[in-house]
Amino acid sequence: MSSTLRTAEALADAGLVDPARLLELAEVARRPAVALTRGLAALIDPADPAAPIARLFLPSAAELVASPGENADPIGDEAHIPAPGIVHRYPDRVLLKVTHTCAVYCRFCFRREVVGPGKAAALTPADLERALAYIAATPAIWEVILTGGDPLTLSPRRLSALMRRLAGIQHVKAVRFHTRVPVADPARITPALVRAMKSPRQAIFVALHANHPRELTPAARAACARLVDAGVPMVSQTVLLAGVNDDAPTLAALMRAFVETRIKPYYLHHGDFAPGTAHFRTGLAEGQALMRDLRGDLSGLAQPTYVLDLPGGHGKVPVGPAYLAGDLDACVTVEDPWGTRHSYPPA
Repeated sequence: MSSTLRTAEALADAGLVDPARLLELAEVARRPAVALTRGLAALIDPADPAAPIARLFLPSAAELVASPGENADPIGDEAHIPAPGIVHRYPDRVLLKVTHTCAVYCRFCFRREVVGPGKAAALTPADLERALAYIAATPAIWEVILTGGDPLTLSPRRLSALMRRLAGIQHVKAVRFHTRVPVADPARITPALVRAMKSPRQAIFVALHANHPRELTPAARAACARLVDAGVPMVSQTVLLAGVNDDAPTLAALMRAFVETRIKPYYLHHGDFAPGTAHFRTGLAEGQALMRDLRGDLSGLAQPTYVLDLPGGHGKVPVGPAYLAGDLDACVTVEDPWGTRHSYPPA
């Protein structure tokens, strides 16, 4: 990641932003961090700053606009932190935020206030011990989700040491990595890193975050293949974003691209109320309409679950369209994917 573009000046030097906007963009970049790998930069058309990939990664003055309801902790993580680096919102799983560093910083990130330069890069050894002690002392924890930041920015040595510690906690049966690295920095997915991710006794999963089909370049698909071929199942996470993927053809292309890469579509997240992200958010009705479009035309393998992470730390709920109407204990009306209504049970 040594050639990553990390300032507004570097973006201008690479021809990705107009130098006349440097003063404005420098102010934006002082808040949410800027980091753009060369591989993703190559997907951006400098002549079209509103194009989807540019919107994902290039800073915009719109980020300086505060909107009602926005919050530095939009999904309420802070109310569920029993130990450093741990978020324990659901009974059987915890987040373990091992680092606050990412390979690339997305402009809509819901953790934009706590990741990037100026933040602690990783848990201190003492804090990591406290986090692991909490997991070990809480038998209800069945799954540990490694996130941050991006856990795959850790070195194979550090990752291997962490996985050995988790393997020693008998009630932890699954470990999930939330990452953008296969898309942002595919060459980082080396045989050594893949070996470091494995566990002798736990199921390992990788959740890949991607939001547009163009992110799944040949290099990204090859990086994912190195994981899948090593026996690591993959699922996807996507955020519904205005101007990026808020149309049915783009979403369908993305979900099919995941399946073609042997990644099962998992979550389509409704946009969170992170500060300065109103220009990315869509309405729930729009999201439901898109899901209806996908249901009729897209293979079941390619269907994600549309979810809303409730503000205040109340968890995720599915918010896809409803297809039933009537008394569920009697006869109901069921709407098919193409909008035709049917009685069930049939007369």
